[in-house]
Amino acid sequence: EDRKLLKTYRFPDWVQAQEFVVAAGAIAEAENHHPDLLLAWGRVGAEIFTHRINGLTESDFILAAKADQAL
Repeated sequence: EDRKLLKTYRFPDWVQAQEFVVAAGAIAEAENHHPDLLLAWGRVGAEIFTHRINGLTESDFILAAKADQAL
């Protein structure tokens, strides 16, 4: 969307989706930039944006790239 990065990550089961949330959470904490994550069976929805400005900054794209690497 215009002001958010949205992505759905797909996994074969709940455990792998949950493990991704834990890994993405550790990355977010290290970056001090926290996405909205929705954990469901076999998938994780991620919504990344900078709440302070209700839009996108460079750190949003950095966090998204690092989350992709956590797969």
